[in-house]
Amino acid sequence: MRTPLIAGNWKMYKTIGEATALVRDLLAGLGPLADREAIVCPPFTALAAVAPLVAGSQLGLGAQNLYPEAQGAFTGEVSPVMLADVGCRYVIVGHSERRQYFGESDAFVNRKLRTALAHGLRPIVCVGESKPQRDAGQAEPIVTAQVRAALVEVTPEQMADVVIAYEPIWAIGTGDTATPADAQAMHAAIRATLADLYGAEIAATVRIQYGGSVKPDNIDELMAQPDIDGALVGGASLQAASFLRIINYQ
Repeated sequence: MRTPLIAGNWKMYKTIGEATALVRDLLAGLGPLADREAIVCPPFTALAAVAPLVAGSQLGLGAQNLYPEAQGAFTGEVSPVMLADVGCRYVIVGHSERRQYFGESDAFVNRKLRTALAHGLRPIVCVGESKPQRDAGQAEPIVTAQVRAALVEVTPEQMADVVIAYEPIWAIGTGDTATPADAQAMHAAIRATLADLYGAEIAATVRIQYGGSVKPDNIDELMAQPDIDGALVGGASLQAASFLRIINYQ
């Protein structure tokens, strides 16, 4: 059984005060999570303030990015050691915004993923196609190639700690969402790729999230799909009421 993972990616939103207020509201409204997992990924500046609030709670902590070295002269970057030290268990790598705005290549995303694993962090690796790529019928080969590139030199044993997030780029922050059937088809293609790389048994255990304009009114239908194992939530994770509804999908 795969335990669904609902993750809130706050992106470049929330001051320390706003972040702690949101976490307190989430904790106040969060019931028992027997069959699912929920985490928040605040900006770096808020991690240390949020960490003690979620410690020992049912809400986990993740970061939005890392640099693939333990330490060094990399001005402005944050290392996996620092993230683990502050209490992070998860880290997002290869988000389409990192690829688009900061030029992150498949090879660099792979370095980040392997570095996260080496330091006890669970990477949530993002893959997804653009609108022109989908319109050209290239969505599946583009996405499965990203999956293969992200997992270079990742061992079968390490796959227990890897989460894949399928985020069609055209659906991020646009209000457009892949239909549940389209999302399921891509998730199935990703799982088939994992089976090709690691065998069907391991592929069946890897969690594959959907991301891209996930909202309270579409989460139930998305989560009903057999290969969708959670959600990477952007804007709807910035308000307690909407994120709680998503965490408590039916």
